[in-house]
Amino acid sequence: MTRAVHPDDPHATPLVGGEPYSVERRVLAGVPCLIERPAPERAVQAICVVYHGAWATKEGKLGVYAALAPQGVAVVLPDGALHGERLADTPPGLNAREYVWESVRRTVAEAPALLDAAQELFGPVPVWVVGSSMGGYVSQTLARTEARVARAAALITSGVWREPEVRRPDLDAFLDAHRPLEHAADASPVPLFLGSGGADPVFPVAEHHAPTAAAYRAARAGAGQPMAFREAIYPGVGHYTSVRMRDDTLAFLRSGLPC
Repeated sequence: MTRAVHPDDPHATPLVGGEPYSVERRVLAGVPCLIERPAPERAVQAICVVYHGAWATKEGKLGVYAALAPQGVAVVLPDGALHGERLADTPPGLNAREYVWESVRRTVAEAPALLDAAQELFGPVPVWVVGSSMGGYVSQTLARTEARVARAAALITSGVWREPEVRRPDLDAFLDAHRPLEHAADASPVPLFLGSGGADPVFPVAEHHAPTAAAYRAARAGAGQPMAFREAIYPGVGHYTSVRMRDDTLAFLRSGLPC
């Protein structure tokens, strides 16, 4: 049904900085997603896929990166495998760390089809990926394995990937094949932002951020593109995406938009 809208008092809609955007639910290649869409009159210039952390859901990321929508970025928020609407898919017998890594493995495996569906919807525009905590494992992997990824941000996460509690051979193989400390230089140096909380008890800076950043720094320098890696540590911030961390991530992503 089409409704007449008065031009001086239009339909109420979500706003960012006075600019409208919309939120819709779609299933893309079998993956339940929420999408923060630019207004119809604004051309989509990029797709930003945002991956949440362990035991979280897509709904927790609603609005966090919505400021990109008025700039022509479609923000796609999928449920990670075995999470949210797909929790019932969890196989029996996994310990906590195996559950995390089985989710990562499946989420990475389904990403190409998800991106196919997103680009069918929005066009063959650049893809950005952002991930927090467990989602940061996904974004780091896709930055290496998925050629369509033009920018990646990995927040409150790690590239160390030493997991003594993981005992399944298929998950061990995934860790060995994609561990950033060992594979940071394996692919083209996609611009990557690594942001960590200075007081994160899950990923202490000295044990996780420092070696991860060193690996990426060396890889980008070796490829002759040292500026393709950026990092920041946020003093006093624990295991959460802080406002400053989010704002710096937005600035990093926006720098990939055409002028």
